[in-house]
Amino acid sequence: MCGIVGATARRNVQEILLEGLRRLEYRGYDSAGIAVFPGGERRIDCRRAVGKVKELVDAVNSNPLAGVTGIAHTRWATHGAPLESNAHPQMSGDRIALVCNGIVENFEALRDELTRQDYRFLSDTDTEVIAHLVDSYYRENRSLVDAVRMAIKRLDGAFAIGVIARDEPDKIVAARVGSPLVVGVGIGENFIASDVMALRPVTDRFIFLEEGDLVQICADSISVWSVEDESVVRATIRVELGTEDVDKGNYRHHMQKEIHEQPRAIRDTLEGRIGRERVRERAFGEGAGRMFDQVRAVTIVACGSSYYTGSVARYWIEELVGIPCQVEIASEYRYRRVAVMPGNLFVTVSQSGETADTLAALRAAKDEGYVGSLTFCNTPISSIVRESDLALMSQAGPEIGVASTKAFTVQLTDLLLLTLLLGRRHGLSGEREAELVEALHRLPDVVEQALNLDLTTRRLAERFVDHDHALFLGRGTQYPIAMEGALKLKEISYIHAEGYPAGELKHGPLALVDENMPVVAIAPDNELLEKVQSNLQEVRARGGELFVFAGNEAAFRSEHGVTIIPVPAVHPILAPIVYTIPMQLLAYHVAVLKGTDVDQPRNLAKSVTVE
Repeated sequence: MCGIVGATARRNVQEILLEGLRRLEYRGYDSAGIAVFPGGERRIDCRRAVGKVKELVDAVNSNPLAGVTGIAHTRWATHGAPLESNAHPQMSGDRIALVCNGIVENFEALRDELTRQDYRFLSDTDTEVIAHLVDSYYRENRSLVDAVRMAIKRLDGAFAIGVIARDEPDKIVAARVGSPLVVGVGIGENFIASDVMALRPVTDRFIFLEEGDLVQICADSISVWSVEDESVVRATIRVELGTEDVDKGNYRHHMQKEIHEQPRAIRDTLEGRIGRERVRERAFGEGAGRMFDQVRAVTIVACGSSYYTGSVARYWIEELVGIPCQVEIASEYRYRRVAVMPGNLFVTVSQSGETADTLAALRAAKDEGYVGSLTFCNTPISSIVRESDLALMSQAGPEIGVASTKAFTVQLTDLLLLTLLLGRRHGLSGEREAELVEALHRLPDVVEQALNLDLTTRRLAERFVDHDHALFLGRGTQYPIAMEGALKLKEISYIHAEGYPAGELKHGPLALVDENMPVVAIAPDNELLEKVQSNLQEVRARGGELFVFAGNEAAFRSEHGVTIIPVPAVHPILAPIVYTIPMQLLAYHVAVLKGTDVDQPRNLAKSVTVE
């Protein structure tokens, strides 16, 4: 959500800033803006627009900007509706322009204070409060960097800001307090951004600011101060990212491309981490063995789709390892008193590594008596990776579509590797581990076969598109996959969908079932198959239309109102990964038929960096 780009150079930065915003569109936003210093003039030019970045580009093209220093932003509404007056940059008179990602929790008290100082508010945002607060200190003949330093000490919340001042047109001052921010390092030009992807056309060298850092960038210098106001030097890291990773290629949408990238992503994730018969413990990092030796319980904390991967892992850990595993929604975990079992391993799962609630939970867990922390993450230079004791990096590559696809199946794959390493310490036989490792070697090929259901799910989508509701059912490890399937459908098609354990039908959801309620059932060939069959009979008896994704087609009878979709055979433990594929395909094709914005669904953001 929200995106920041800033540049100070010896050339016109307008197109650098606009291209940066285009590359941040995947994060989710509802308005955009840009502010620059016109060359040789002591004023700030600002343009803002509601809607897509294209609207801002059109506004700039009709009234061009030219300057060597500037900031830009894509906003996802928190305080105030999506209006031009609420878009960023927010100004304080004609002296200060400021962009912000995040939320300031004490903005109302500060707004009252600044109103008494005769500041006039033109927006409903908390960001305008920061701009005026910086200006109030700047008026005291402080430098911009000192004014920003004083201002952020007054702010409660999680945010990242970028600030320019009319009277110091050669610099940008920025700060990171709970929300990600990077510095791009160039030659005779430097940049800030909320995501390295925004700056890929201009640099591959980055400084990843640490929590509480304040930075001042000029075209030929970078100065960083820590949260203790001490001058510090942060490492410059080269980040390589091919253009093919962020382009759609021959696909219509990023999400479609990312669904079809899953066999490769799983192969890349397994490479070097499994041998012929065993999982390689060293892949988890130095000290992993010593930490795993102490583990007697596991707590997994995550949000959204990552929470569902943890929910699958709970079944695996308790079945294959035989130790307790609890799975927590991060936004709930961080605000309750937690009883930590002896020998408990704290595990976070995050695609971005900047998920605000998951990061806060990790920080809280450091003082709660866990044997250590392990994260599964797709972003190697993220806060969660840096702050965890151990990190296993997902090899999904950049995921641009807001709805998670390849990151989801890769997270499941990684969590199974952890399960096998813990199982090795708690009675899992070498033969059983070898059996599952062999199944993992075959997994990318089975996922490739599952992608052949693309045409089948496209045809099924026609039978969902005119409905307002859908029900997804599963049992055992397929229950979280049913919840994930429902989440995908409602995320991108805006059809209300719910995932339920099939055995719970008679305890409430069955009241909703009629001929207008399509019911998706996930039914692999396992020990719960007969139970699922009985549950589905309850649906048919109420006239519900059934779509059964089955591992054993012969176990179900095709009849009016019952459509059987055979899914490729796979080892029962790995079935949740494979059965995820048709759920993604179905949601994608329904959304395409409905004409929704598949890659950037309304009201949602890819990286949720605020509560």
